[in-house]
Amino acid sequence: MDVPFLISLIVLVPLTWLAQRFAEPWVQRIEDAGARLALRKNAVIVGAGLLAIGARLLLLPLAPVPIPWVHDEFSYLLASDTFAHGRFTNPPHQLWVFFDTFHVLQHPTYASKYLPAQGMILALGQVLGNPWIGVLLSVGVMCSAVAWALQGWLPARWALLGTLLVVLRIGIKSYWVDSYWGGAIPAIGAALVIGALPRILLHRRVRDSLLLGVGAAVLANSRPMEGLLFCLPVAVVLVVRLFSLSRERRGGRLNFRTALLPAVAVLGVIAAFIGYYNWRVTGNALLLPQALYRRDYWDPPLFVWQPVKPAVSDASHPFTGMVEVPAKPAFVGRSWARQVLTKCHWGWSFFLHEALTIPFLTLPWLIFDRRIRILMLQFVWCGVWLLLVYWFEPHYAAPLTASVFIIVSQAIRHLRQWKFRSYRVGILASRVIVIVAIAGVFLPNSETINGPRRGWNLSRAQFVERLEATPQKHLVIVHEGPGHDPTRLWVSNAADIDGAKVVWAREIPGRDLGPLLDYFHDRKVWVVDADADPPQLEPYRGDAAAQGLH
Repeated sequence: MDVPFLISLIVLVPLTWLAQRFAEPWVQRIEDAGARLALRKNAVIVGAGLLAIGARLLLLPLAPVPIPWVHDEFSYLLASDTFAHGRFTNPPHQLWVFFDTFHVLQHPTYASKYLPAQGMILALGQVLGNPWIGVLLSVGVMCSAVAWALQGWLPARWALLGTLLVVLRIGIKSYWVDSYWGGAIPAIGAALVIGALPRILLHRRVRDSLLLGVGAAVLANSRPMEGLLFCLPVAVVLVVRLFSLSRERRGGRLNFRTALLPAVAVLGVIAAFIGYYNWRVTGNALLLPQALYRRDYWDPPLFVWQPVKPAVSDASHPFTGMVEVPAKPAFVGRSWARQVLTKCHWGWSFFLHEALTIPFLTLPWLIFDRRIRILMLQFVWCGVWLLLVYWFEPHYAAPLTASVFIIVSQAIRHLRQWKFRSYRVGILASRVIVIVAIAGVFLPNSETINGPRRGWNLSRAQFVERLEATPQKHLVIVHEGPGHDPTRLWVSNAADIDGAKVVWAREIPGRDLGPLLDYFHDRKVWVVDADADPPQLEPYRGDAAAQGLH
């Protein structure tokens, strides 16, 4: 059990019990005020987003704007810079071999391998002043979208509780808001899909069908495979209701024109957009950038039964010596059972942790709860597939965010009914859960982040800041030794390489640097030893060119 959590239980459980024992009228007033607030559904939706954004801004002195660290983050930032310049992609550079890097296509065009949703929200932030603004806005919208989804499934007061929990657990302190890796965007799309489902079944409004289509479109442009798996149970429910004769006799059969056609129309438009985007990036409307990347660059296993490919041996390639991505200690060489346990632990730690595990003592009641039966089945369906995928990070499960917090809220609702003799233990437990969740925001080391945020990446960011403060342009050549850790991604460039103030290039063993130096003859040239501790930025000395940089 996590030590800070244990300490919080030791401190907060007695305090909560005392409050319940001696200050029950005041506690009840607070809960009644929350119940009245919950009835103002639009205010809750807007307030959830503003609370997440405002609280994270207040934490900036303690947790400043994040510095990219993971390969994926640099790729998304390239997409951001590309979109911010009004382009879907960039022309390939004639010296691309020196700029080759992870998760980036160098040909037929120079672009991120990822679909555009995350890059577009970062581009919005970049236009506003910093890509992280886009991250912050997306997390705020996510909290609002989850609030809307909760209101479609649960009574207002329980929807408010679930909204508060998602803000506390994910919206303020998590790597979804403290990195550029994503998570909030697919969570938004899935919240729109799952929130639209009960509304379509109940009201059959065009608006809800449009929102379902928009949500599915967001998933298709962020996490398409997980999004498809997430949407399949929803599609099954809608199709069954569409053709249900028994429902028709009771006036409950869906009307395709009003309930489903708008969503289908939205998806048709998005399919055309994805085809156009593919064509601009890969030259083929049916070839996704990520599929091209896997074909031409690196093809790691997708599922647990697939073999791990051998390391790349080409010295000119940044993947040299790279068998696995940064998560390799968690998966490589481990049995499937160990991998399953690791994935379950990561997902549990991120979404629930100890405090939100307590409500699942009511699992026997949840299993037979008709209100959330489809969500429970959807969770199991998606969870099985996530366990079969070789890699796993919590944002892979982002489409399940709204579903998880609907289930958690309903579990607390069951828990609150528990009594031991005449003592209302369920009410005490529900209040402890909320108080511990609030305390978790202030506990040290309560943030789920999958790597150090202040190491070589901080040095790289400081070098960039230092060089961009000078009037001239710069070329930084990165030396990587034989034992270089490929997770330390020094070489990452802007969309317009030639126009960038600082250009990063790799030293390639056995390859002449002359063409690179000639091309950037008007720049001051520097050298960074990527394996030094701490890294040092040193002027390039031309007489070292024939022998390598070091």
